[in-house]
Amino acid sequence: MRIGFSVPQFGPFADPHGSAALCRDLEALGCHSLWVADRLLSPRTPPVGYAGGRMPVRYGTHLDPLLALGMAASATGRVRLGSSTLNALWQPPLVLARALTTLDLISRGRLEVGLGLGWMREEYEATGVPWRGRGARLEETLDVLEAVWRSPTVAHAGPLWTIAESTVLPSPLQRPRPPILLGGFSAAALERVGRRADGWLGASMPLPYFRDLWSVAVEAAERAGRDPAGLRRVFRVNPEVTTARAAHEESHRRGTVRQICDHLRSMCGARGDEVLVDLQLTADSPCRFLDLAAEFMAELE
Repeated sequence: MRIGFSVPQFGPFADPHGSAALCRDLEALGCHSLWVADRLLSPRTPPVGYAGGRMPVRYGTHLDPLLALGMAASATGRVRLGSSTLNALWQPPLVLARALTTLDLISRGRLEVGLGLGWMREEYEATGVPWRGRGARLEETLDVLEAVWRSPTVAHAGPLWTIAESTVLPSPLQRPRPPILLGGFSAAALERVGRRADGWLGASMPLPYFRDLWSVAVEAAERAGRDPAGLRRVFRVNPEVTTARAAHEESHRRGTVRQICDHLRSMCGARGDEVLVDLQLTADSPCRFLDLAAEFMAELE
């Protein structure tokens, strides 16, 4: 099992210099990866669709994910660096490809491209991107990324974007391209993972729900002539850590460190599976963040 942590970027951790120091400390703990998240705004009126009910206040203060990833790349030298998840549709795909290529070069080939659709209408309204047709927009975004990254000569003609035959350089250091992982928890999202991604950005969840979702990706991969065993899985957990054991049915998100880790171990069955522990809503200080990270590392290892 691989173990990753969130890049500190929200609430009290939205300090680039403090975040860089924590990234260095997390790498020194021996983790495998560090991941940024993407939040554009936090409406004062609770938005519809947030899985935890009312959005945490901390999400109203945030560092830009791509710049935070560049900071993490400069502060570290070994860990993989990813986005879980970057909302892929808020900028043209050619612009996104340029930024991600630059990050792959800055990090010397350590980039993991984790993309999703997001869930908040207010963010789409603020960026001027249509809410309807998100799935088709993501499909064409992936088409453009593939075109840019697989050849120095790029041409694309689609429903949303046209790129005249052009040279687009430099190329990413990773060949043929950086890994692409997709988030989402709908049947359509898992079908897309199986059909065209390198893996899934999932979450800690009850096992029956997880198995039903993953079966969709497996079947889609088989229909597309791909080996499902080659798909990676990264399971995010935003843990609510308690001193006493929580109810068993809550252990996918709440309980002692050992309880939460036991559930994560029950989800990780493949060799390439990875756990992403996001401690930004759990810890109140860099010291507590690092102490908790060390606890999770010791338990998961």
